[in-house]
Amino acid sequence: MTEQAGEAVPAAQRSSWTSFLKSIASFSGDLSSMTAPPFILSPVSLTEFPAYWCERPELFSAIADQTSDEDRVLAVLKWFISTLKGQYTSRNESMGSEKKPLNPVLGELFYGVWPDQNGRGQTKLLVEQVSHHPPITAYVIENESKGVKLVGHNAQKTSFSGGSIIVKQIGHAVLTVKTPSGGAEEYLITLPRLRIDGLWYGSPYIELAETSYIISKTHVCSIEYKGKGYFSGKSHSFKASLSPAPGTSGKDHVIEGLWHMTSKYISGPRNGKDFHDVTGPKEEVTAIGGENSGEMGEFETRKLWSLVAKGIREGDFETASKEKSKIENEQRQRRKDEAAAGTTWQLKHFTHIDSDPVYERLGALGKVAPPTEDSYIFRENWPPTSR
Repeated sequence: MTEQAGEAVPAAQRSSWTSFLKSIASFSGDLSSMTAPPFILSPVSLTEFPAYWCERPELFSAIADQTSDEDRVLAVLKWFISTLKGQYTSRNESMGSEKKPLNPVLGELFYGVWPDQNGRGQTKLLVEQVSHHPPITAYVIENESKGVKLVGHNAQKTSFSGGSIIVKQIGHAVLTVKTPSGGAEEYLITLPRLRIDGLWYGSPYIELAETSYIISKTHVCSIEYKGKGYFSGKSHSFKASLSPAPGTSGKDHVIEGLWHMTSKYISGPRNGKDFHDVTGPKEEVTAIGGENSGEMGEFETRKLWSLVAKGIREGDFETASKEKSKIENEQRQRRKDEAAAGTTWQLKHFTHIDSDPVYERLGALGKVAPPTEDSYIFRENWPPTSR
């Protein structure tokens, strides 16, 4: 049976979807600034997306339990690959298709925790929208009892090519792990490029593309992403190649499989053994308020967007649109007031730096481009509710 254009779109929305596709095809700027048809909007702000890094908190904490550089980097890789399903396919599975998240406002905040279970320790999350134009989200995830901490930021440049939306993810994360010797190991994590397919039918889904890296002073791992029709012939395929860093010794490992399901070692001393499996249940973050009282402040994402999210979930797109416009107009006025007063918005939890020395040092080992990148340093000021 031949699929028809827009067949996955609600009948009442098909004309607006067709217009949206036409405007995408002719749009020359960053697509993230475009207004999407209501049915394709997510009730969740982009500020909540860093929680996908840790929907398997036991894998995050397990990194600290490894005693050798090789086992530790393999644990980092296993955790990272296991985050991809949550980050890039979970919305497709739960909502029927990929949805456009709400664009966060400058200063938007999200706080959350994954509780201590089975001795893994509590893991906590803090997110701040550190820029609106361009949209940049900074985050920190930390399991203090285990000594594992991830700090990163993410931005996107979005374009249209060959019937797909291409998302270049800008930014990186640095994972710091305390070692048994009392020192700390750092891992640079770069981000894959995304391709959003299925637009013609009104049922968008994400495929990962190109290569991302995990690099420490002892190992370099390149992760190649391919979709259907490439080396495995299946969607959501990846191939991770792990080697000792230049000037160090060790064993090579190659892992191949489907990042949203399972994978195996296909080369190296563990050849044939299972590597990762994310077919079981995930563990969503528990949102917490960041105020001294434990309540959510006005800039915390679930309070800020509550009426918009309610409208989207209930199919009341008129209310959702009205409340969304209200928030956006308030933000425009805030920026005008700041310009008139000669002031700028002050970030709450992060400090911007033009060049990240960890990115520069470790990126050089893997010849990552660009050779330098800016970053956001966490000020270590967790809200009282998560301390």
